[in-house]
Amino acid sequence: MLEQLFGSTTRVKLLRLFLNNPSQPFYLRELARKIKTQLNSIRREIDNLEKIGIVKSVQLAASTPTAKVKHQPKIKKSSKKYFLVDSDFILFPELKALLLKAQLLLERSFVSKIEKMSAVKLFILTGAFVGIEGFATDMLVVGMVNRKKLAGIVKDFEKELNHSINYTSMTVSEFRYRQDITDRFLYDILEGRKIIIIDKISDD
Repeated sequence: MLEQLFGSTTRVKLLRLFLNNPSQPFYLRELARKIKTQLNSIRREIDNLEKIGIVKSVQLAASTPTAKVKHQPKIKKSSKKYFLVDSDFILFPELKALLLKAQLLLERSFVSKIEKMSAVKLFILTGAFVGIEGFATDMLVVGMVNRKKLAGIVKDFEKELNHSINYTSMTVSEFRYRQDITDRFLYDILEGRKIIIIDKISDD
C-alpha cells in the first residue's frame, strides 16, 4: 500500500527506519545493511528524500589511531557523511503518523487480537498513531481485560512495528469515575485527535 503511495519499496523502508529512530544518524552502507537493499538504490532514494527535505546530512568527525608511538598515538582525523530525519520538516508528524497507521493496517492481527478480547468496551488509538508526539498515551483500552495478555499482544506488535507504544488500560468503573470528575487525562483523549476502533461503552 505505502509502496504504491510513495512509489518505491526502498523509500518506504528508509522512511520507516528514519522516522522510528528520529535522533539516530546512519551512513549509507549501514542503511543498506539494515534494510537489506542495494547501495545504489539507497543512494538514489536518500538523494530524493534529501531534496524533499525529509532527510538531512551531517558530517561526523572520527579520530582513529594509525600507529602506536611511545608517548602518544598518531591520530588520523576523518569524517563520514551521515543521514538522519529532519524533525523540523513541516510534515514530519503527519508522515510518522501515516507510517504507523499503515503498519497497523498491515498488521491487522493486532487489532483483531484486541477485538477478540470480548470484555473490551472501548479501544482508542491516539498519540503517536495520530501524529501527536509526547502525548500521555498512544492507546486506551477500557474493560475487564486480561492485562497480562494485553501486555503480550502489545509487546509482540512493538517488535513488528519497531516502535514502542504507550498504552493505558482501565475498567469501565474507573472510566466512569474519571468521566464524572472530568479527569484531564481522559478528557484529552476523548476530545483530542484519535481513531476509535471499538466503542461499546455507551451500551453499559
